Amino acid sequence: MEVQQFHYDNKIVKNFLYATMLWGVVGMLVGLLLAFMFLFPNLTDGISWLSFGRLRPLHTNAVIFAFVGNAIFAGVYYSSQRLLKARMFSDLLSKVNFWGWQLIIVGAAITLPLGYTTSKEYAELEWPFDIAIAVVWVVFGWNLIGTILKRRQRHLYVAIWFYLATFVTVAVLHIFNSLELPVSGLKSYSVYAGVQDALVQWWYGHNAVAFFLTTPFLGLMYYFVPKAANRPVYSYRLSIVHFWSLIFIYIWAGPHHLLYTALPEWAQNLGVAFSIMLLMPSWGGMINGLLTLRGAWDKVRTDPVLKFMVVAITGYGMATFEGPMLSLKNVNAIAHYTDWIIAHVHVGALAWNGFLAFGMIYYLIPRLVKTKLYSTALANVHFWIGTLGIIMYALPMYVAGFTQASMWKQFNPDGTLVYGNFLETVSEIIPMYWMRAIGGTLFITGMLILVYNIIMTIRKGSPVTDELAEAPALQNVSKKRVAGEGWHTWLERKPVKLTILATVAILIGGIVQIVPTIMVKSNIPTISSVKPYTPLELEGRDLYIREGCVGCHSQMVRPFRSEVERYGEYSKAGEFVYDHPFLWGSKRTGPDLHRIGGKYSDNWHLNHMYDPQSTSSGSIMPAYQWLVRDELDKSLTEAKMEAMVTLGVPYTEDEIANAQQSMLEQGTKIEENLYSDPDFAKNYEADKQAGGQEFIEMRNREIVAIIAYLQRLGTDIKVKDAEVSSTQN
Repeated sequence: MEVQQFHYDNKIVKNFLYATMLWGVVGMLVGLLLAFMFLFPNLTDGISWLSFGRLRPLHTNAVIFAFVGNAIFAGVYYSSQRLLKARMFSDLLSKVNFWGWQLIIVGAAITLPLGYTTSKEYAELEWPFDIAIAVVWVVFGWNLIGTILKRRQRHLYVAIWFYLATFVTVAVLHIFNSLELPVSGLKSYSVYAGVQDALVQWWYGHNAVAFFLTTPFLGLMYYFVPKAANRPVYSYRLSIVHFWSLIFIYIWAGPHHLLYTALPEWAQNLGVAFSIMLLMPSWGGMINGLLTLRGAWDKVRTDPVLKFMVVAITGYGMATFEGPMLSLKNVNAIAHYTDWIIAHVHVGALAWNGFLAFGMIYYLIPRLVKTKLYSTALANVHFWIGTLGIIMYALPMYVAGFTQASMWKQFNPDGTLVYGNFLETVSEIIPMYWMRAIGGTLFITGMLILVYNIIMTIRKGSPVTDELAEAPALQNVSKKRVAGEGWHTWLERKPVKLTILATVAILIGGIVQIVPTIMVKSNIPTISSVKPYTPLELEGRDLYIREGCVGCHSQMVRPFRSEVERYGEYSKAGEFVYDHPFLWGSKRTGPDLHRIGGKYSDNWHLNHMYDPQSTSSGSIMPAYQWLVRDELDKSLTEAKMEAMVTLGVPYTEDEIANAQQSMLEQGTKIEENLYSDPDFAKNYEADKQAGGQEFIEMRNREIVAIIAYLQRLGTDIKVKDAEVSSTQN
């Protein structure tokens, strides 16, 4: 049998590992800054690109796609070569994958703080970056599949199955969720509207967690845990059941993010049913990982790599138990929009993704530089500090979530809300926010210890070189099943068939849920009184998106007595038919805004944006003073309206042609309302006399567009109680 010599490409692995550590520190530092903004809301006062709303998507993107993404690529490139007994298909594709991904990350780090965002969770980057992500992802898949096809190992190991499913599914999710109509170089509108956009987004959002933060890491678990423990995987059969059931069921679970919303009931119920089923394959994977360590527990006690991996798998088990539990409607009614969800997400992110990445780094770097880890003691310190950080982060957030939910829903004997002022719930959980900030500080301290330990390890090691390997050439593979060969064993040597079957498995759920919602118009009943936004309101909505207001405020009043009492009539599906994108939100750091229109005066809104504490004592909302100072850019208004027409919004040609005049008239009315307040008029004249900047008429400032949009929210439908109230007045 011919034995062939070849070299593993370790350089690409090293590059991705270095990027993992760099972006991990950056992403976590931004997260820590955000945690302290809850305690000191004016920490970055007056600096627009450092405001909470703009930095939040930077934090999530940096942690998910920069830190975790680079860790995925590092682990896949290292393990695939060794599992397939082949160098990566193309060094050039490897380099394009690496540098393309880093350029996208740098682009995100620049554009997100500048306010260029789609506002869609985990998909905030604008359309040029979406195209770039698709291209780089295809390059990655091309390189992986090319390596599989030239492999010297007959059967594909379980980790490779997960890598293939990850590549296919992320590509499908990203492309369909990112379908948008460009208006300019960095502005676009989602092709979906309202309820449809919400369903597609959370089909993507949940499965971004499933197929970017979970399936590739399960593949890494199946490779690195057995390697680090020097033990075989506990159960081959369990790995088969785990893989196929997980990728089939996961794709259906997205609607559990939209329970009690305007999403059709049948779609909600499908999401719940499959979310409950998801517990079994998820825990099957956790059990397979933990039982792989049977007989190696003495090594776990002394080896920091295995310690990190044990906590990672345990964190995965906790998060994947909690996910199905949160999809139960009675539990979701309590948890959704609260800090419970923040705790849930971070158990997965910090423990599962973070600790598995750390364990992988500690395992790989000494092998890549041909030396021992600089300090096992420091790695153990990192482990315990990081573990304590996770606990101190998550537990207070659970308490905060329970506190919020119980306070929001409490009633007095006379039927009024006990805590009618939303800020009463905010002030109650400030101590928990302090503990979260301390937990986050501990976690990033551990990360910095890792960076120091790795730098010192590299300094005492030898330069990374291509690693010589040898393996027998792969003989002709029979196309037919041989006697005694199981169907899956046969499938493992048929990568194309395996990939096709995995694609079919993940497409079924998406087709069943999304196609009826988009294609069957009767699923989203229309409301005749709902009209498109005026040009000024449309501009205000875009400013709302730019500033990341959706990160703290929902626009979805659920049909609960407590919410209807607090906010007004519950939200209807037909109210969102012109919303490109939808803005239902995921978290209520502040109150819901769907019925905010007409509740406060124009002057209240101006003061609230300029100095939130002046109108709402105890508020943790940061100031948005630049909105009051800066001139509204109206140069793209007509182009935006024309794009909306393409998407089905019924603007007329006259409305588009008269957009500038319409904005001037509506802005002038708001300006007059502001002038009617004596205190505002006095301050306005003082502002007018201020030097150093060319004076801008108030009607032409950004704040007026924001006010126009906020005053429109929820006013398209008539609520009987409101009509009775106005009649009595």
